Amino acid sequence: MNTFGIGGSNIETELNAIKPTAQLIQPIQEAAYKNRISKACGLMQAQNVKAIYLNAGTNLLYFTGTQWHSSERMVGAILLANSEIHYVAPKFEEGTIRDFMMMEGEIHSWEEHESPFELFNTILKSKNIAEGEILIDESTPFFIYEGIVNASKSLTINNAKSIISACRMVKSEAEIAIMQALMNITLEVHKATARILRVGITAKEVEDFIHEAHKRHGVSSGSYFCIVLFGKDSSFPHGVKTPKPLEINDIVLVDTGCSLYNYISDITRTYIFGEANDYQRTIWNIEKEAQIAAFNASKIGNTCHAVDTAARKTIESHGLGPDYNLPGCPHRTGHGIGLDIHEYPYILKENNMALKEGMCYSVEPMICVPNEFGIRLEDHIYMTNQGPKWFTQPALSIENPFNY
Repeated sequence: MNTFGIGGSNIETELNAIKPTAQLIQPIQEAAYKNRISKACGLMQAQNVKAIYLNAGTNLLYFTGTQWHSSERMVGAILLANSEIHYVAPKFEEGTIRDFMMMEGEIHSWEEHESPFELFNTILKSKNIAEGEILIDESTPFFIYEGIVNASKSLTINNAKSIISACRMVKSEAEIAIMQALMNITLEVHKATARILRVGITAKEVEDFIHEAHKRHGVSSGSYFCIVLFGKDSSFPHGVKTPKPLEINDIVLVDTGCSLYNYISDITRTYIFGEANDYQRTIWNIEKEAQIAAFNASKIGNTCHAVDTAARKTIESHGLGPDYNLPGCPHRTGHGIGLDIHEYPYILKENNMALKEGMCYSVEPMICVPNEFGIRLEDHIYMTNQGPKWFTQPALSIENPFNY
């Protein structure tokens, strides 16, 4: 095979060669949570918002450091404009909430037969908030939103997206440092993955290797997600029910990442196992060209729409598409990343949000050729005051994806 770094090794050799580095990554410190709350409260005061409800999940985690998964019971926190935090949780979870919280606040608890929504309203009234605007975390399940609305009829209740997204989209140096370290790990896992490939290997074997390789790097949870596709399976962006084993001259698409301190890495590499034909190489090169066009359009003040359009126009200039038609790019150019693998900003047409320093997002204008193959090259950008920076350097060619 006229390829670089693809095949020629085995699972045991590659796993034994890994030296862990995740222990060097530093978590977010308490001062950062205080700064986040201060920023949110400044925005709340400017908009005359009395309070924001943060439901269990990444929004609660982002502002308070409290890690809790959303469930059928209301668990969350009320953030007041004066920076006070009031937690709402079932009585039997009070001790656990106290153990998990990083930012101190009063815990208000409810017994199983009681209404957490009435408790929510009571908390606000105790703080002299009986009218005015309060905002609800948009990830809040509908049953909680409905319960709050019915219990708080004198309040105006709206979406907290404008404040929460304004805070979360702009990543700090500490957040970028965590994601950079994780991207570095995942890229090394990608390189090792390419080396273990052989005719007949299954997608499951490769997925299991990727999971274990992330663990060997020191990420105890292993892979956060993993997509491995060979041949025509790669034309389905997020996979097929029954993946095929690897054959010679197959396109290989691997999309994976890991998570540590709740931040996430996410990289896709697509390359050939064997010899690429002219059409595969042409489509791969167009994908690379589109990715670079999106990077070059990523300028402070430019819009998410402009970045998506730059990639899409490049693809269309080669006779593909147009728009979402296939062969072509069936989806947006990219997505934000942080505590969620997909978060604001979304790099897509008609999103006129302006790019700001600190924004982090993927560039992956995938090209799909139906029932033949797909090419997705995914690397992430973080915006600086001097322009865009890659977390990981883009792939070099279809035969040399890791720039050897």
